[in-house]
Amino acid sequence: MAYAIIRSGGKQYRVAEGDTVRVDLLSGAAGDKIKFEDVLMIGGDEPKIGSPLVTGAAVEAEVVGEVQGDKLVVFKFRKRKRSRRKAGHRQSFTAVKITKVQG
Repeated sequence: MAYAIIRSGGKQYRVAEGDTVRVDLLSGAAGDKIKFEDVLMIGGDEPKIGSPLVTGAAVEAEVVGEVQGDKLVVFKFRKRKRSRRKAGHRQSFTAVKITKVQG
């Protein structure tokens, strides 16, 4: 089974056909097609390792939608100062379904 290591948003992801991956927020609505050109490696029977990218390789995907990650609580506390601050954060992601790995 062929898989690929792609780079998106400064992070690396191991993907294969049929996988659904959460990547950093990308522009595009649900149903749009996306092509990842930054392919670092193609794995399988005959692996291809890029230096830094594999030439001619691409990964095609379809946007599933925008999702949010788990809620993080940011709590700052300064002892003996009567100072505390609580804030929350939920990161936005784009869920993409990998349709084709070529290279």
